[in-house]
Amino acid sequence: MADLLNIGLSGLSVSKTQLSVTGHNITNVNTPGYTRQDAAQATRVPQFSGAGYIGSGTTLTEIRRSYSEFLTTQLRSSTALSSDVAAYKSQIDQLDSLLAGATTGITPAMQKFFSALQTAAEDPANIPARQLVLSEAEGLARRFNTVYDRLNEQNSFSNKQMSVVGEQVNRLAGSIASLNNAIAIAGSNGKEPNDLLDARDEAIRQLSTYIGVTVTPQDDGSQNVFIGSGQPLVVGGSANRLEVVPGEGDPNRFEVQFVSGGSRQTITSQISGGELGGIIRYRGEVLDSTMNSLGRLALAVSDQVNSQLGQGLDLKGQVGTALFGDYNDAGLAQLRVQSFAGNTGTAVPQLNISDTSKLTASDYRLEYDGSQYIARRLSDNATMQVSGTGTAADPLRLSDGSGLDQGFELVLNGAPASGDKFLLQPTRRGASTISAVLDQPDQLAFAAPVRSEANLQNRGTGSIGQPDLQANGSALSLTALKGALNPPVVLTYDAAAGDFTAPAGTTLTRINPADGLPATPTAFQAGQENTYELQLADGSVLRMTLSGRPQNGDTFSVAFNDKGVSDNRNALKLADLQSKATIGVDPNAPGTTGVTFSDGYGDLVERVGTLTAQARQDSDATTAILKQATDNRDSLSGVNLDEEAANLIKFEQYYNASAQIVQVARSLFDTLINTFR
Repeated sequence: MADLLNIGLSGLSVSKTQLSVTGHNITNVNTPGYTRQDAAQATRVPQFSGAGYIGSGTTLTEIRRSYSEFLTTQLRSSTALSSDVAAYKSQIDQLDSLLAGATTGITPAMQKFFSALQTAAEDPANIPARQLVLSEAEGLARRFNTVYDRLNEQNSFSNKQMSVVGEQVNRLAGSIASLNNAIAIAGSNGKEPNDLLDARDEAIRQLSTYIGVTVTPQDDGSQNVFIGSGQPLVVGGSANRLEVVPGEGDPNRFEVQFVSGGSRQTITSQISGGELGGIIRYRGEVLDSTMNSLGRLALAVSDQVNSQLGQGLDLKGQVGTALFGDYNDAGLAQLRVQSFAGNTGTAVPQLNISDTSKLTASDYRLEYDGSQYIARRLSDNATMQVSGTGTAADPLRLSDGSGLDQGFELVLNGAPASGDKFLLQPTRRGASTISAVLDQPDQLAFAAPVRSEANLQNRGTGSIGQPDLQANGSALSLTALKGALNPPVVLTYDAAAGDFTAPAGTTLTRINPADGLPATPTAFQAGQENTYELQLADGSVLRMTLSGRPQNGDTFSVAFNDKGVSDNRNALKLADLQSKATIGVDPNAPGTTGVTFSDGYGDLVERVGTLTAQARQDSDATTAILKQATDNRDSLSGVNLDEEAANLIKFEQYYNASAQIVQVARSLFDTLINTFR
């Protein structure tokens, strides 16, 4: 009877524990990261009797979790990947809407500006039409400024978000370390502390939403957590931390440092996965290059328009005034160079744009090792060739492996020390600094500086086209040009020679218009259009056409355009800039002629649009993968209320049956006692 009583009591105890475990499962059905538990039981050691071994009841062996390390790891990695893509997509969606928007993009403002130029070219003396050009130029500059401001806001948001995420990572790392300690202590008796294990798994899963992690289990039950390229964020019961700080090269671009004791390591480029990885990936792949491409376009527009205006005459007969501000202003030039925080030299460098057509959409890093300069283009990590000494008379110039100049010059204004580093950003702020500075419509140079005409007494049918002054990279010198054309240059047809002659001090050459080289044959070809270049005494070069069938002695004069009020030739050239390839010109690469303003911006919009579409596809895919991983984990570890309800009934019946065993044992014992009364 004592054995029967013990058997019944063991059943009561086990059934009571089973009911407690089931109730624990039910009450934690909505607890994040909770893993369903069940109680494992086994028979007690039987007792030997003459008839054999007689069972002595049941006992609990362990309370275990329905857990799979593989499914947990799969969920963790899927969470990190999904959070990375979500953070990336949320930013690039905003950028795509900004750049491609009909009211927010650059294209509408650019089209309005060139449309105003075309309208003004139709009536160059019309002041209201000229005023519209100034208004649209200001609108275009402001549109560049506004788009840059939105991009800069995204950069600032990225910095703030990186700081917030860094704090969350540190908080969770501390929690994981504390849980490691608690688990090691609680597990010293050989049994697993299930609820502590669940809490740690959930903390690591939450950590993976912020940063990609690698987990390594230890013999004492603790788990070490690694980030980046193997940096130990949590080791046993101790946690290191992340710090998000302004970058050494660019304070406006925050970097992530791994801090362990007294040592620091910048690991920004090594981080992947999680929200932090997505932000860093978006900034490196999209935001930086977009700001640079937009700045390069703004610099090209400013340079090309100002340069063309400098080759014409305004309504007062003066050389044209710049429409946009000087992008090589000393203050702006200094902003393009960031000195690293640890520099010890006296250099205060400034970067001047020398050729906007050769600029790339990349930043550069320059380092001085005490004897020479070492430079890299950060977009592709290509090594640059550095020439010059860094003085104002001999600035530093960078060129790539093929010898192509990068379009800018660096003046150091001091002496760098060995180990000094500089971040060069030639185009980063181009869109923020462009501004329309001309406010007098009569100062728009719409007229060409030279004109030509045929002598009214000519006997032949020869004709001359209006000359085109070839730009030489410098502003038009009005005094020099007037001197070279005073008196006007007269071209005379010599029938005996079959060609035109020019006055002493000038040179007339028939050329091939396709490449500008001397044509063959060199003499005038009657009955067809001939292209000539006329070099004046001051070095200016005029290009014009001569055609028809002139007679001997016929003359054509080329003179300064002092009556150019209604001349629109330079205005037409300004309007033609819209379709002229002026960005990314590579003279060393045959077959490449660069792209136009519209195509340059279109390439940027297309690239961002393609990346946005890819991000949306990645988001759909990673969301599906995460759901599948969550479902797989929950199918094993999640609490099913229907199943638990059935278990409640089952274990209640077990408990009642065990209680009945105890009742039978009691009745037997009472019967036995009563026989002796």
